Amino acid sequence: MKFDNYELKDFIVKALKDLKFTEFTPVQKGVFEKLTTEKNILAKSKTGSGKTHAFLIPIFNELNPDDSNIFATIIAPTRELASQIYKMAQHIASFSGKAINIKLYTAGTDREREIAKLEGAQPHIVIGTPGKIKDLAITTNALKVYTSKYVVVDEVDMTFESGFLDEVDSILGVTENAKFMFFSATMSESILPFLKKYMTNVEMIDINNTNDTKIQHIWLPLKHKDRNEVLIALTKAINPYLCIVFVNKKESVQGVASALSQEGYLVGTIHGDLSARERKRVLTDAANLKYQYIVATDLAARGIDIPGVSHIINYELPRDYEFYLHRSGRTGRMYNDGIVYSIYEEVDDEYLNNLNKKGIKPEYFEVKNGEVVEYKGRNTRAQRIKPKTDYQKQAARYIPKTEKKPGYKKKRQAQIDELAKRLKKNDVNGKKKRHARPKVDKRTSL
Repeated sequence: MKFDNYELKDFIVKALKDLKFTEFTPVQKGVFEKLTTEKNILAKSKTGSGKTHAFLIPIFNELNPDDSNIFATIIAPTRELASQIYKMAQHIASFSGKAINIKLYTAGTDREREIAKLEGAQPHIVIGTPGKIKDLAITTNALKVYTSKYVVVDEVDMTFESGFLDEVDSILGVTENAKFMFFSATMSESILPFLKKYMTNVEMIDINNTNDTKIQHIWLPLKHKDRNEVLIALTKAINPYLCIVFVNKKESVQGVASALSQEGYLVGTIHGDLSARERKRVLTDAANLKYQYIVATDLAARGIDIPGVSHIINYELPRDYEFYLHRSGRTGRMYNDGIVYSIYEEVDDEYLNNLNKKGIKPEYFEVKNGEVVEYKGRNTRAQRIKPKTDYQKQAARYIPKTEKKPGYKKKRQAQIDELAKRLKKNDVNGKKKRHARPKVDKRTSL
């Protein structure tokens, strides 16, 4: 049966229609078109663009339920993401006339019982975390992943950042005859050497959709205020369906959550110190709209699909601007809109440069009189940054940046302007001489 011009098994089409799919997303089309080649697939596409179904659909389309061997192994960096993929796979399999055996393997389960069951029968599709799959497949040899025709590593950059390189390396080492498919929202340079080891024969799919017009990026100035003060003022000005507030450290989660709770909001938390059962409960409660706000760290919340997230608040900007993209991807998923609010400081210019390179153009607003209104003083980047002459650029090399105290930027800029005038005076007949290192008045240095 055809769906969006692709030939698929009837039960898969039924599953897609049940999900209200009308057409495939760009990353899904990109993967389907490359499947006819013998090459491995490396796919980069933003969070929420349909990457999970991009690998599940072809796996189900080629899987033979009558074959008792493992057909596909899917690796995810966290229990929550593995469980999410498992549920999506179960949904598709539920429309099949023949039974398709799908097993989820994550930490915290009964290891001996799992090994005993594997002695009786192998699943068609294996989904799990790197450490658990390595334990069952390599350490005990109970899970026969070497028969896999497909091996998928989802959120590959997060998988390696979480310290699972050795585990994934071991699994891929015994499945070298499989077709590898690596998926991620970003692709950091640090993981490229590893990828090249297994991706010598590769088709790259790079969907440049980080500049999604459905997501509005609004930056709010801290202006020497307390962060909680700005956060609470913002929450009183908006009414989100469900909002995730991101912090950089797990130690900050409870403090921010308490500040929101004191204002009468229903608040959940997600961070690395929660047990698997507690995190599962929070995700279930979020899906049932028990909370209006969830305070989370990057590692715990990345890759998890929480339905209905209408707003994101960056209580703090993540250190790595790539994580800004991951956070933003929690909202505006598939065909929905979203808003990302970020509390920023005056020293975040370089951060903005990186976001601009990614095609993200933040708008500048502030909370005033209970409303989010345009921030007149910083509406555009051109208004914020004074163009530098060649003399100013040269002068800036000799005025060091020092400790960031109030007003340090203005003082440093004044010194740069003064030195630039002296450099200009030294030029003769409009032709520049080679300047010796200018003398800087140490009495006025910062």
